[in-house]
Amino acid sequence: MRYNGTNYPFDVVYEDNHLIVVNKEASLLVQGDKTGDRALPDYVKQYLKEKHNKPGAVFCGVIHRIDRPVSGLVVLAKTSKALERMNKLVRTRDFHKTYWAIAKKCPYPKEGRLVHWLRKDTVKNTTTAFDEDPGDAKKSELTYTAIGKLNDHWLIEVRPVTGRPHQIRVQLAKIGCPIRGDVRYGFKKLNPDRKSINLHAKELHFIHPVKKESMHFKAPLPNDDFWQQFGTLDTIKTREIKHVLKK
Repeated sequence: MRYNGTNYPFDVVYEDNHLIVVNKEASLLVQGDKTGDRALPDYVKQYLKEKHNKPGAVFCGVIHRIDRPVSGLVVLAKTSKALERMNKLVRTRDFHKTYWAIAKKCPYPKEGRLVHWLRKDTVKNTTTAFDEDPGDAKKSELTYTAIGKLNDHWLIEVRPVTGRPHQIRVQLAKIGCPIRGDVRYGFKKLNPDRKSINLHAKELHFIHPVKKESMHFKAPLPNDDFWQQFGTLDTIKTREIKHVLKK
């Protein structure tokens, strides 16, 4: 996105007095870490300050996170009231996310539900999935559907039920379907840009914390040739998906 001569690593999908929804590029941190690299809220604050000519500090609260190499939708709060209410929606699981992932292997069965227990190693920044609770892990759930295949890669739609660190990445890897480019969780090689994986936060649905209206957002796929070839599958209707699954 370019605004008044400044390039931003995101596109604004929606903005009102309470929230801003952006479609972020892969490799951009959602929240600052030990690297000290500039994070999404820093860019959003700059954007809001510039757009609205704000002379003082700009509030920008992180409601949820997606991993650095992941692209797609992120919602940030512009007020403390909106942040508090959105955090409650996330805690009560009234904040619904849909992701698209690309893998070399088709999951079996082609649609289903995954339940694992995840343990996070904060030093190595990796997560391990277990089939049974080892006693110090958190239950993690998601549902998935294999939408279709192009060339030798499968497009998988994922809807997380819980929100654990690296959840989709490690759960798909656990069933033998690591995400393309995700060498941390078993894919054989990095993507050509060496900074992204083929996981995209594609849709969000929630009730607006102030307006109480149903909000539904959909992000276009990243603008690179590999992702764009899967854009045709975005128009598949439910009955056509079922036909694909029966093959």
